[in-house]
Amino acid sequence: MSNAPELKAPAFLLAMPQIQDPFFQRSVVLLLAHEDEGSLGFIVNRFTDAKVADVLTGMELEWKGDAALRANFGGPVQPQIGSVLYDPGETQAAAVEKGHEVVQGIGLTQNSSDLAKLGADPPKHFRLVLGYAGWGAGQLLDEIERNDWIIAPVEPRLVFGEDAIVVWKEALATVGIDAATLPAWTGGGEGVN
Repeated sequence: MSNAPELKAPAFLLAMPQIQDPFFQRSVVLLLAHEDEGSLGFIVNRFTDAKVADVLTGMELEWKGDAALRANFGGPVQPQIGSVLYDPGETQAAAVEKGHEVVQGIGLTQNSSDLAKLGADPPKHFRLVLGYAGWGAGQLLDEIERNDWIIAPVEPRLVFGEDAIVVWKEALATVGIDAATLPAWTGGGEGVN
C-alpha cells in the first residue's frame, strides 16, 4: 500500500530542488489530468524565446497584445502543439467559447477560432503554452513518493506570474515551505535565483 497523498487534478506540482532535469528544475506544473493510464499538465513558469505575436502571425492570426510577450514552455511533449490559458472573466470577446475552465479564473482552449478572438482582444491574464508535461501509468505517483514533487492547490495568480523563480518560491510558500530553508546540497537554499 502506498504512502503517497491522494492526487486529484487540477493541482499544482512543485518541483523539489533535487530535480535537476532542465525541463523540470524549479518548475510549477498545473496538473490537468491524472488517471490510471497517466497524467498531464503544463509547466507554468517557463518561457520560450518565441514571441506570441510571431506564433500567431505564423498562423495568420492577429495579436493586439504586448508585442514582447513570450510563449510559455508547457513541457517537452509535443512542443509544436499550442494551448491557451487565460482568465475567462477578463475576456471582452463575448463570442469566445468559455472553453474548459480548469479552476475558477483559469480557462483553457486549444480552439484556433478562440485563439483568434483572444488575440484580437487579449485578456490581461493570457498564456500561449507550447507543449505539455506527461507521465506514463504510475510514473508521477512514483516521483511523488520519491519526494520529487510536492502537491499544492492551484493559485490562478501564479499561473500568470512573470518571474519563474518567484512563482516557484511563492507556490512553495502556499504549502508552508520557504525555498531558502531547503537543504543546500539539493541546490535549493539561498542560491535559488
